[in-house]
Amino acid sequence: MTKIYRSFSELDRENLTWEETWKREDKGLIKNYEVGRALAIKKPELVEKAKRGELPVLGYKGGVEKALKKKEKIGALNYIAKWQALRGENLNIDMDEEIVLTCTKTNVRVTFTMDLEKLKNSL
Repeated sequence: MTKIYRSFSELDRENLTWEETWKREDKGLIKNYEVGRALAIKKPELVEKAKRGELPVLGYKGGVEKALKKKEKIGALNYIAKWQALRGENLNIDMDEEIVLTCTKTNVRVTFTMDLEKLKNSL
């Protein structure tokens, strides 16, 4: 079981190589969390959306811009890392578990995963 935790109050890491950022056991989740904190400062409207339980588009599979005919989709846990940061929460993700959230704006149910096959095969 790989559980990734980082306190919201911890400073961003600096001067990491690409390998250190993306290939360690967190597979870039901490980097996405750090990017999410920076995004919260630049785009406070995203903070409000995330706090309302919306799943705004954030650059990884998982965001829901408008209601879909199919009320379910697959998203990446990388999205959840950014979303938790936007909400001011600690990074807290078990990489072996899927997280299911329903967007409060569109009522679309999103299953977030690290399973690359599921992500690759989803629309």
